[in-house]
Amino acid sequence: MILELTPEQESFKRSIEEFAREVVAPRAAAIDESGAFPADVLRAAAGRGLLGVTIPTAWDGAGRDYVSYALAIEAIARASATVAVALSVTNSLVAELIAHAGRAPHKERWLRRLARGEAIGAFALSEADAGTDAANQQTKAVRSHGGYRVTGRKVWVANAEAAAVVVVFAATRPGLRAQGVTAFLVPMDTPGITRRARNDSLGVRGLGCMDLDFDVTVEDEAVLGPVDQGFPLAMWALEGGRIAIAAQALGIGEAAVDEALAYAKTRETFGQPIATYQAIQWMLADSATELAAARMLTLKAAAAKGRQEKAGFEAAMAKLAASEAAHKAADKAMQILASAGYRRGSVVERLFRDVRATEIYQGTSEAQRMIIAAKVLGGIG
Repeated sequence: MILELTPEQESFKRSIEEFAREVVAPRAAAIDESGAFPADVLRAAAGRGLLGVTIPTAWDGAGRDYVSYALAIEAIARASATVAVALSVTNSLVAELIAHAGRAPHKERWLRRLARGEAIGAFALSEADAGTDAANQQTKAVRSHGGYRVTGRKVWVANAEAAAVVVVFAATRPGLRAQGVTAFLVPMDTPGITRRARNDSLGVRGLGCMDLDFDVTVEDEAVLGPVDQGFPLAMWALEGGRIAIAAQALGIGEAAVDEALAYAKTRETFGQPIATYQAIQWMLADSATELAAARMLTLKAAAAKGRQEKAGFEAAMAKLAASEAAHKAADKAMQILASAGYRRGSVVERLFRDVRATEIYQGTSEAQRMIIAAKVLGGIG
């Protein structure tokens, strides 16, 4: 078993780590403080191929493998969780979905622009009563004169503030749940879309999350993939999205450990650095071990995504393990820094707020356990 990165993956990783240190990290605190969508940072990221990491070069993407993508998101998240999520939404949930299921006109119109960073994408699946139960779509698409009238409200749509295009999921056969949902590719300047600002969030501030009200008419050409088969497409996209969130969680957890290590080595009590105390050492050891184990699951899931049609089981394990390990790491870092970490504006305080979302969005930890349990139980006997 070879567990080393290829020279190309290692080189790409170092390049993105440098970009994260020099461009992303200096902006992280301001993004969190202001809550403003970091459009300028995303434009700079596009120049590094980070808005079309896995998109083929024929469509102006970087054409890299999924392990490289996970490494990139991890490196960016170590500097800014917000930038990492904004990138993952455009990559995993929009560009990859268009590359997977879009027709030639979709790719010509949107895929190149997304990969170049000329457009930002959004993914509108969640509703007030369709979160974990995503098949419970109340947004409707009614057939009308060579197209569809789409009506309903979507909530917590990341990137919506700056997006040029949104993938919208709506019930075309109400009552049939997963068997009657269709995906639509809708330009955000379509008449009948109303952006509504969300209340401020605890963490990952600056993600451009908004609620979207739809009362739009779209042509048949807007349908992404087969009619009534939008739900499987959403689940396919979320496999990649969950791997990216696992990588994001790893980056946050690593940043928390970095802060804890630096503090433990310099903070003295009773005449010696607190890093000499076993209680502190064990907290650091636990965090390092749990994050390392989660990283192996994340890289395994990324490799699986690159070589097989379905990787939902691997993605669920990665997201569950990485988000919970990162949460523990941020919690332990807060404990090690004590009042220095608890104050508003400290790096650890920001990481502590940011990491909590990784256990919620794109499928809660409980939803991931349901996916894992179904696979495990299906394999018994």
